[in-house]
Amino acid sequence: MSEKIGFVGVGRMGANMARRLKDCGYSISAVFDVNATVAQTLATELGCEAATDLKNVTALSDVIITVVSDDKAMKSIYTKGLLSRAKGKLFINCATITPDVHVWVQGKCEAKGAQSLEACMASSIPQAREGTLYLMCGGKSEAFERAKPILEKLSGSLRYIGEAGKAAQVKALVNMVMNCNTAALAEGLGLGAALGLDVTMLREVLAQTGANSRVLVTDGEDMQNREHSCFFSAAHAAKDSGIAYKLAKQAGLDLPVNAATKKQYDKMVSTGLGELDKSGIAELTFKGRGKPA
Repeated sequence: MSEKIGFVGVGRMGANMARRLKDCGYSISAVFDVNATVAQTLATELGCEAATDLKNVTALSDVIITVVSDDKAMKSIYTKGLLSRAKGKLFINCATITPDVHVWVQGKCEAKGAQSLEACMASSIPQAREGTLYLMCGGKSEAFERAKPILEKLSGSLRYIGEAGKAAQVKALVNMVMNCNTAALAEGLGLGAALGLDVTMLREVLAQTGANSRVLVTDGEDMQNREHSCFFSAAHAAKDSGIAYKLAKQAGLDLPVNAATKKQYDKMVSTGLGELDKSGIAELTFKGRGKPA
């Protein structure tokens, strides 16, 4: 645990990952976020530097974990100082972004004598804090082996998928299927409510049949009660369904269910519901809704 770890992107996921590693005995050297107040608050809590420059994160750290929002943010941090004097450093990238950008990041890091690894997360905020994330990794095997002791403290299950971009492909499919299941559940419960069925009874029946799913457990009651506190936002669901949509186009496949799901989440974003949890898609399917309670 002698390696010093810096974080770029300390929203709900990144901050809780940093807290977890601090609890496990790692030295958190610096944190950076576009929201300087968020970074400063976490830095005070963890007793580390609140970096105002990406160069400082790299200078103070042996390993840099990035948890940013999208392709644009990822390219921005890697072209605006993060790779300054990066030789020998390891960059672990946890954002859900397009596979091509992970490949691009690996090329940029290797050109500087650094290593990179994608560590795609298929879990949420509580798991980040508890160290029980499901992590799918892509990149060079030697980068994975170096990162493994750190990632084992963050994960309940850790899987090496293959070369750069491959873990991101798998993550896109995970989120595509999850989002499709969520949209279908919202339609089923919404129709049940419109038919005058008891929605609690309906959820119980679904759970005992082929209609059961993980999202029924995580989102079903929230859809019924209009409780959409954000663990995974509709905006992120729209982005991730969009990544899968682009991958399908590149592969020459038509995925109509994913296309319809993406359209629903895009609608949430365009109507101001994008910061609700993905369960908020029920606001589009239950009769008389449209705005959160």
